[in-house]
Amino acid sequence: MSRPRIVIVGAGFAGYRTARILSRLTRQRADVTLLNPTDYFLYLPLLPQVAAGILEPRRVTISLRGTLRGVRPVLGEADHIDLDGRIVHYTDPEGGVATLAYDRLVLAVGSVNKLLPVPGVAEHAHGFRGLPEALYLRDHVTRQLELAATSDDPKSAAARCTFVVVGAGYTGTEVAAHMQLLTMDLARRHPLPGGVRPRWLLLDVAPHVLPGMDERLSVSADRVLRRRGVEVRMGTSVREATHDGVLLSDGEFVETRSLVWCVGVRPDPLVEATGRPLERGRLIVDPYLRVPGGAGVFACGDAAAVPDLTNPGTFTPMTAQHAWRQGKVAANNVAASIGIGESRPYRHRDLGFVVDLGGTEAAADPLGVPLSGLPAAAVTRGYHLAAMPAAPNRVRVAADWLLDAVLPPQGTQLGLVRSWSVPLDTASPELARVPGAPEHHLAPGPVKRADIRAEGDS
Repeated sequence: MSRPRIVIVGAGFAGYRTARILSRLTRQRADVTLLNPTDYFLYLPLLPQVAAGILEPRRVTISLRGTLRGVRPVLGEADHIDLDGRIVHYTDPEGGVATLAYDRLVLAVGSVNKLLPVPGVAEHAHGFRGLPEALYLRDHVTRQLELAATSDDPKSAAARCTFVVVGAGYTGTEVAAHMQLLTMDLARRHPLPGGVRPRWLLLDVAPHVLPGMDERLSVSADRVLRRRGVEVRMGTSVREATHDGVLLSDGEFVETRSLVWCVGVRPDPLVEATGRPLERGRLIVDPYLRVPGGAGVFACGDAAAVPDLTNPGTFTPMTAQHAWRQGKVAANNVAASIGIGESRPYRHRDLGFVVDLGGTEAAADPLGVPLSGLPAAAVTRGYHLAAMPAAPNRVRVAADWLLDAVLPPQGTQLGLVRSWSVPLDTASPELARVPGAPEHHLAPGPVKRADIRAEGDS
């Protein structure tokens, strides 16, 4: 008899771990294929440090071929899932169209930028979801400081040195914290004319930074940001974005050339096309991560609405660590469906979360104990080193941290990523570009946070 064909769509936290554990469980007793647009798994929590120049880009990328023995990686992006025919249709990087047949399917396609119909945002803002956006942001910020340094117009120089981050969740808070440190360091080494200094604004409609997290840690992060000079504007949103700046909900117009969109994410639209029941855009699954009515179909990560058995009646939030833990359960249950091991439901124990604020500052609550300052920074970086799934990457990350502690930052542009190659409107461009669309305020999206959970959790 032919071996079962297992296809995993997406190599984010959920998909990568599913593939990694399945390669060990099946031991050549099944054909495991991993479909993903890139040949690497991206460790997202450290992406702000790539933008700030602390880490080299390849430090946070884990090679699929190098770490997934027994798994066949296929480069491509899924376009359509034929659940009746058990076929995945996809497009390869060069535009070719192909298909993958499966006996078991794991949907782990993750999420995309949440784009709201705020006039001008799609054209003038950039998101922060991958390596291209991080590299572009670093170049863009460096370029603005360099252009400001040679400007004869103080007003124009001030606008170029003003940076607006929308969304004070995990990603937005870390981006503002790390990039503010970078720009202040560059400005000290290469003074700007006319007394101009880098200015960072962090906006959110929520009452405090890091909404949904422990209030004590929110207060700690807020205190660090304000002490550094970041203008934290809670209860504030963007009404309109233009080439020259942003109009805030309180009527103030902020002149800027830099708008970073970290409002949140929404499930990849691919799951909507399956025609299966959804919960706020996520595929509803049972506690075993099975899609009801989809023979041999499982879903996990941001694409799945997984029942939270520790809090009946709710679903687990869209976080990286839930995705990582769900990947383990998905692998076990897929293997069980072909006669290897036993199925088990998804449960978790929350041991806290960590937020790196740059330098020796962080916010963390391991085992429910709130920490700040150097102790929190030590816990945060220790956690990331432990969570990194490849030993060579751990060594290189640790080496970069050491070099960053003793050497000055390099304020140079690489010029690898152009503005047009990192559009924000990947989620719903038709919504964002409707002329005369009604005004909306920004609602805080799901928090993508590096929360700590027990390694042995299922």
